[in-house]
Amino acid sequence: MIHFFKKPVSHLALPEKFTYPFHYTPHPLCVLAAEEVKEYIASRKEWQEELASGKMFGVLIVQTDNGITNNEENQIAYLAAFSGNLAGKNLHPYFVPPVYDLLQPEGFFKIEEEQISAINIRIRELENSSSYLNSKEKWKIETEQAKAVLNQAKAELKMAKEAREIRRQSSPEFSEEEQASLIRESQYQKAEYKRLEKEWKKRLEELETEVRHFDIEIERLKTERKERSAALQRKLFEQFRMLNAQGEVKDLYTIFEQTVQKVPPAGAGECALPKLLQYAYLHQLKPLAMAEFWWGDSPKNEIRHHGYYYPSCKGKCEPILQHMLQGLEVDENPLLNPVHEEEELEIVFEDEWLLVVNKPAGMLSVPGKAEDRDSVYHRLKKKYPEATGPMIVHRLDMATSGLLLVAKTKEVHRDLQAQFANRSIKKRYVAVLDGIVLSERTGSTGRIELPLCLNPLDRPRQMVSREHGKEAITEYQIISESERITSKSENTFNESNRIDELERSINESRKYTRIIFCPLTGRTHQLRVHAAHPEGLGCPILGDELYGKKADRLYLHAEYIEFRHPIYGDILCIQKEADFHKKYD
Repeated sequence: MIHFFKKPVSHLALPEKFTYPFHYTPHPLCVLAAEEVKEYIASRKEWQEELASGKMFGVLIVQTDNGITNNEENQIAYLAAFSGNLAGKNLHPYFVPPVYDLLQPEGFFKIEEEQISAINIRIRELENSSSYLNSKEKWKIETEQAKAVLNQAKAELKMAKEAREIRRQSSPEFSEEEQASLIRESQYQKAEYKRLEKEWKKRLEELETEVRHFDIEIERLKTERKERSAALQRKLFEQFRMLNAQGEVKDLYTIFEQTVQKVPPAGAGECALPKLLQYAYLHQLKPLAMAEFWWGDSPKNEIRHHGYYYPSCKGKCEPILQHMLQGLEVDENPLLNPVHEEEELEIVFEDEWLLVVNKPAGMLSVPGKAEDRDSVYHRLKKKYPEATGPMIVHRLDMATSGLLLVAKTKEVHRDLQAQFANRSIKKRYVAVLDGIVLSERTGSTGRIELPLCLNPLDRPRQMVSREHGKEAITEYQIISESERITSKSENTFNESNRIDELERSINESRKYTRIIFCPLTGRTHQLRVHAAHPEGLGCPILGDELYGKKADRLYLHAEYIEFRHPIYGDILCIQKEADFHKKYD
């Protein structure tokens, strides 16, 4: 399970702290390890068809002090893992084993799963049995027939009643005998209707009883299935006893009971990094750094690119890793470090009612949950203490730079938000895409309509969902395509990001597309997803570490905004060129 590097690595400095798994640049050792794992994956021809649909893999750099080493030079090695299962199995010699192998043939999971599968088969058999379907159809037909017959009988009763009334009115001197005859006729007809109604009711009840016999049994089986599934899930998650660097053990139920969802989601504990850490702790290996990469095509709703590195998922892995990383010295979340603390916020336009600022990349528009974090709102609230209302009219992603509209009064804020709501405000973004757009499929200009919603298991990522997503529309225009040669002194990734020589060589010759986006809606990460998704442009924005590859920044800038002044009624057109506008011409 422990792999030693094919080439010497003693010249590479070891990481000072363990990787922060939700926001990182792969350490050079991780890049080397990942390349060796990719070579191994490519050599397994029997997996290629399955892997074409996509799978996440991970590497963990470890240090061993127990004498297991490939030579006397160092004790640095790596472990490899895959998420979920591969080729119908959890166990493969090259990769670390799962925390718990739920696919073992004699294990309780497989045995109980077979029982639940048998219940599913029985439910399907009952739901599709000819006796059940025929009974339902007969009940449906005869219910409609009863309705028609009884409605007809009611109509005849009404007509007979009207006829008797006409006879009474036409002969006001009816004898008592004639009156009694009409009454007897009415009573007889009503009795006949009641008899008919009773016959049909009895007939339908018999048919309904036949149907209910099946429904009750189907419902009983579904209840049993639900109870057994819940019990199985609980028992399964109790087998996932996760270690941390301090030697403490917690099962998944204990870990997740402190979260909002309370119950572990399906697949929890089966991702690559928890497997890697568990194996390292069990075998007294010191974790030094990690990286996870995608192999194969992108999933239908999410965005993944072959060979790209990705952070660990939030929904399934964050609670687990918060426990498993205890006892390790972990890198700080780089998003928490203020990068513009000493810089003055640039004001592009201002009058007594509103202003437009040029938000730098890496600064929040609003503080969010962390109230003390640096943001445009904090800066302006301090600069304009007399301002009323929320001030920030719309938002830009933290990683996006550009024009941000700010109101000094709540009345102006309300007016500007109304303009956004009715789509009268025009916005234009400029971006650099990490690659060449397939123009024969998309065209140099076009319109993307992919509905978006939050990925609940991987916040803050958004996903395309035609079932749950909200309308998201983007118009675009490709400005230019170019190939830029990256030199050591001028490369997309700076030295502080620790990209090693191998990673740099991979990125030395890259193609780029300069593009304009005009969003007609304002969904979270709309432009980023529409650029990266295979059904969009299929080409992520340069520096988009959520949907593409990390760079020195996200190359997305809001360069133009047009709106009606809430007080004067004038149309204001404000533009601010991106600081990278000449870099990729």
